[in-house]
Amino acid sequence: MDGLTLLIAAILLGEYALSLAVKLLDQRHAAPELPAEFSDVWDADDYRRSQAYGRDRTRLSVASNTAMLLATLAVIFAGGLNAADTLARSWFAGEILRGLAFWTILVIGLGVVSLPFSMYGTFVIEARYGFNRTTPGQYLRDLALGVVLAALLGYPALAGAIWLFQVAGVWAWLWVCGALVVYQLVLSFLAPALIMPLFNRFDPLPEGELRTAIEDYAVRESFPLGGIYTMDGSKRSSKSNAFFTGFGRFRRIVLFDTLVERHTTAELLAVLAHEMGHFKRGHIRKLFVAGVAVNVLVFYLLSLLIDQPAVAAAFRLEQVSIYASFFFVMVFFTPLSLLLGALMNALSRRFEYEADRYAADTVEAGAEHLIAGLKRLSVDNLATLTPHPLGVWLHYSHPPLLARIAALRQRR
Repeated sequence: MDGLTLLIAAILLGEYALSLAVKLLDQRHAAPELPAEFSDVWDADDYRRSQAYGRDRTRLSVASNTAMLLATLAVIFAGGLNAADTLARSWFAGEILRGLAFWTILVIGLGVVSLPFSMYGTFVIEARYGFNRTTPGQYLRDLALGVVLAALLGYPALAGAIWLFQVAGVWAWLWVCGALVVYQLVLSFLAPALIMPLFNRFDPLPEGELRTAIEDYAVRESFPLGGIYTMDGSKRSSKSNAFFTGFGRFRRIVLFDTLVERHTTAELLAVLAHEMGHFKRGHIRKLFVAGVAVNVLVFYLLSLLIDQPAVAAAFRLEQVSIYASFFFVMVFFTPLSLLLGALMNALSRRFEYEADRYAADTVEAGAEHLIAGLKRLSVDNLATLTPHPLGVWLHYSHPPLLARIAALRQRR
């Protein structure tokens, strides 16, 4: 076994082992008793259910990760990549069309492996704990629509990347990065108006106390809005959420209908003030720039792997190609991706504290209402209250709830 083959196996097995270790540590770190901070909202039965929910999701995640690891190892070392490449070459002569066919085969193959776990999670685990409201018909419709959108959005991006690497020479990777930035910005404007409504219904928030409170607050904070909407999230899940979408005058506030049903106007306003804080403090822009920097590293690494027969041979490919090199970079970038992901999450957690402070400082009794809202969200979603620090460092884009509450109490 050559050095590159050993490196590939080590990367895949190492990532799997780290993921497994984090999940086990999370389970062992769970506090046996309900933290006193939550005793006013949670009860002992809620806490037992949340821990059982966490265990069930962990078991499913371990099973899914194991299946995907075995499938990936088979794709690489049992000749799966070469079989997909051979089939694509038998269908098409051009690099772009072969690349589209190659990735279609690969995505479908790996998707078939992951689909049973997704269905089990939705229709067994989420249903067991009262969250799932998705019907089999709705699930299949979402799946079909997702596939169509992935093709409509993904094929042009993939074709454009392959073409640029064919014609743009040594600086092709930089051109691809620039094109990707433009593509992402265009999608961010199109998504609220064209893509998201394909999956959910968005209705203007009716006139009333909540709408008036939000509009008055937005005017007071000089925050132009394109609209305030409720989303029918309840047709798929009983879980709650809220978010901003769009840019400039196209900004929208979106509230899950389940959120509106369960929270007071003061709590909802504090939650939305937190989201507004992300815009006011420039977090969206900063995270986007950080993501662009990560993309630069990814595509530069890709430029080093293209047209490398030794690398292709390590992946059991008989011929080199631009499109297969995209798979190579996914594997070789994994260790750096874990590190950069942890750093991005650390930045995101810092931004969450800043957005919490913004809400606390700009809404009357904002800290108290935000704490109440976060607590209610945690019990509604059976959130993990005491995650292990390693899992937080690696994977959490938000600080643990206890840490957020402690920071907010200092603002009161």
